Amino acid sequence: MSAVARPAALQRFPVVVATPVAWGDMDAFAHVNNTVYFRWFESARIAYFERVVINTGTPKGVGPILASTSCRFKVPLTYPDTVHIGARVRELDEDRFTMEYAVFSAGQDRLAARGEGLVVSYDYASARKAPVPAAWREHIASLEGWPAAATS
Repeated sequence: MSAVARPAALQRFPVVVATPVAWGDMDAFAHVNNTVYFRWFESARIAYFERVVINTGTPKGVGPILASTSCRFKVPLTYPDTVHIGARVRELDEDRFTMEYAVFSAGQDRLAARGEGLVVSYDYASARKAPVPAAWREHIASLEGWPAAATS
């Protein structure tokens, strides 16, 4: 995966990664298997976390944990193709934030899927959710182009 220029359909996504569709991503129905989209979402989410300096290493203290994720498929994808996966934070609450994803097919020049993920701020030492750290809020607001007041 690599960071790339955004296709027009992904302009509102501050983080976009690209990856080729692999032959092995397809299933017996000759299209990309649904599980692959969730790996793509994960890759875009981790790229986003790295941009906003959220620790993605061994859990210590407060870190992110995925509580739920979903995908709405628009068109089937096949090999060969390259997809561009956009990630952004749509909503930021006290102890969680909602990420939005979009998968754009370069080969078809169209949006192939949309998804979202609910990420909870989690204190690994006490095994319970925690407030989203101020530093995360500041970095997310900066990357998203939000006013600082929008993060509180």
